[in-house]
Amino acid sequence: MSTSVQFHDQHGDATGPAFREDVIAGLASSPKALSPKHFYDERGSQLFEAICAQPEYYLTRTEEAILRAAADEIAAQVGPDALVVELGSGASRKVRLLLEAIHPSRYLGMDISRDFLLASTRRLAADYPWLEVHAAWGDFSRRLALPSGLAAQRVVAFFPGSSIGNFTPREAEAFLTRLRQALPKGSGVLVGVDLVKSSDILEAAYNDAAGVTEAFNLNLLSRMRRELEAEVDISAFRHRAIFNAPASRVEMHLVSQQSQAIRLGGQRFAFAPGETLHTENSCKYSVPGFQALAARAGYRSRAVWCDDAALFSVHYLSSD
Repeated sequence: MSTSVQFHDQHGDATGPAFREDVIAGLASSPKALSPKHFYDERGSQLFEAICAQPEYYLTRTEEAILRAAADEIAAQVGPDALVVELGSGASRKVRLLLEAIHPSRYLGMDISRDFLLASTRRLAADYPWLEVHAAWGDFSRRLALPSGLAAQRVVAFFPGSSIGNFTPREAEAFLTRLRQALPKGSGVLVGVDLVKSSDILEAAYNDAAGVTEAFNLNLLSRMRRELEAEVDISAFRHRAIFNAPASRVEMHLVSQQSQAIRLGGQRFAFAPGETLHTENSCKYSVPGFQALAARAGYRSRAVWCDDAALFSVHYLSSD
């Protein structure tokens, strides 16, 4: 097997004009808000990998431990010769546990950050020369389709890291519905879901002492300035992450420290002192709550694995 990566350009409107349009629309909305998918330029992807290594950020190490312990059971659910599709592939660390247990015939990484996607899939191709590796550059939250030539194969979609929590519950249900419709019949979904827990644990995870999450959040403003030539005083914003208990989600905001404005595309977007730009939700679920959401999207829960402290869960879903 060749160690090259077969690249599929599916970016369409996922970058460039769409980023500008999303930012202008988000700054013009009330309250002001942007999608967390725009965090993930190359610098943002690097910062997120650094977040995953912070001691307060329990999600990554807990999910990896669950996957390691459940690898054989997951392989039994998936079966042989599947295509593993990793949604938001990032550094593709967790998927290695699956590749070694499942031994699939093909792997497809999908991500919005082109350079990070290519680097991670090339590493996978070099480390697993028996594996046919594909990379699809695009925004799967907007358009979800398998590249031609892969659509007929049985698939397990891997959506780790509690990224499903970045959607509101209604958005998550709609996304899972689109995913079910996009995958061949008999495919499965392996999804990481963060669980409801103490607000102290949750807020610490998104306010690490080293300030990496703060840098990650502020990088969104840097990206606006760098790619869109926006006029923005980054030093006049501060990172804030809080647990919104009634909505069962951690919210990340950029808080304006003074009266100011962001200028972009000939428009001026005013901020009052204390006004925020809402940059991310991270919804938290109970196991039955997420199973009910998945059922509304047309999925059956086949298996659930949790850590002993009930911090995190991994679900295997199927639509057959």
